[in-house]
Amino acid sequence: MHIYQSKYQNLGAKVVIENRKNLTPKETVSYLDRYVIGQNEAKKTIAVALRNRWRRMQLTPELQKEVMPKNILMIGSTGVGKTEIARRLSTMMRLPFVKVEASKFTEVGYVGRDVESMIRDLAITSLGLVRDEQNEQNSSKIEAYIENKIIEKLLPPLPDGANEQKKIDYDISFTKMQKRLEAGELDNLTIEVDIPTGGMEFIGANMPPEMANVQESLIKVIGSLDKKSNKKEVSVKDAKRILKAEASEKLLDEEKLKDLAIERIEEGGIVFIDEIDKIAVPSNSSSRQDPSKEGVQRDLLPIVEGSSVHTKIGIVKTDHILFISAGAFHLSKPSDLIPELQGRFPLRVELDSLDEEALYRILTEPANSLIKQYEALLGVEGVKLSFEEDALRLIAKYSSVANEKTEDIGARRLHTIMEKILDDISFEADEMSGDTIIIDEKLIDEKLEKIVESEDITRYIL
Repeated sequence: MHIYQSKYQNLGAKVVIENRKNLTPKETVSYLDRYVIGQNEAKKTIAVALRNRWRRMQLTPELQKEVMPKNILMIGSTGVGKTEIARRLSTMMRLPFVKVEASKFTEVGYVGRDVESMIRDLAITSLGLVRDEQNEQNSSKIEAYIENKIIEKLLPPLPDGANEQKKIDYDISFTKMQKRLEAGELDNLTIEVDIPTGGMEFIGANMPPEMANVQESLIKVIGSLDKKSNKKEVSVKDAKRILKAEASEKLLDEEKLKDLAIERIEEGGIVFIDEIDKIAVPSNSSSRQDPSKEGVQRDLLPIVEGSSVHTKIGIVKTDHILFISAGAFHLSKPSDLIPELQGRFPLRVELDSLDEEALYRILTEPANSLIKQYEALLGVEGVKLSFEEDALRLIAKYSSVANEKTEDIGARRLHTIMEKILDDISFEADEMSGDTIIIDEKLIDEKLEKIVESEDITRYIL
């Protein structure tokens, strides 16, 4: 393969990855304030839990093993921000994150089977996260590989034994071709590339590791028997995208990626267990001992306490994974969980229900608020939305009233209300390009007043 100086090599190793692991609790809360309104106690609790992870890593190895994560139990109605807080944190800090519903493990035919699947899902998430970061760090090598492969397709290498003058001429032509490729002048040319064939994939996420390993070995054997290359004529522009996956596979050490992914999980993984109240057995239940629910709780215990789980990337120890559980606890209480599981979630935080003022702030303040989303969506059609201040207040009021009259679904009620207000505008937007639509109190009253006044209609429509 011809060696040349890529434009990307001139950047050196300038791959800047923001160090987000040592954010102070105040900085973490400040970040969350951009996306989640209110719920300050919950934000503080999680911010401290994450800071304690960083503090633990500064200790001696002997002491690190002794410091266990303080798992968190979040109590609050749906739509108040429980999942959003955890998800935003994992995104900000680039941590492996997986969300599961505890009720999934009580389904008929499932009943507590293989709760370890959440860790296997976390492993796949972590591997993807690490692979993306390594691609970013090795972007110069990957881009050089792609350019090299494309130019060699357009300008075949010299045969062995070529004289010195031909080698010089070839280098000059190669450099010219490289400059044209970088300038995008060759994007419309076509070249032949190997298209990766979609591998056979029938390994279930919930399959026992032993059976998954057997199936994976079978896939490799079958794949090795089918050596046919799938070649296709594509444009240079498309070839850049296709060759990126090939470059990543050639240049990155898969075993190193797996080791990094396991390390990332064990030091920073977050598992969010939603609807944990659904596996609690209320004290006033006619059958105090519910085998399916209590069985799930007992199956969760070793995972939360700390155990070794076999995954596709290796053995993952769950000792220092942060588990955050959440539930509304309308029909049960945290004390209805078995004592052993209660003890695994020492930090309890209750999230506030959303009042009219909170709903107004959610509608307008977040970085990607609902109002900004709708303005951008209809802006694609050339329609400009303009919301009056009084109209925004009225939307929050109607959302709050609907939550009071029916089931309280928190901020999710805003989505329902907004869709009801804008349904006609969205339907006819393609014919309104260039128009400015004023959303005022009159329009909102026309759309919502009769619906909200009738509790029966509200239940069905909002």
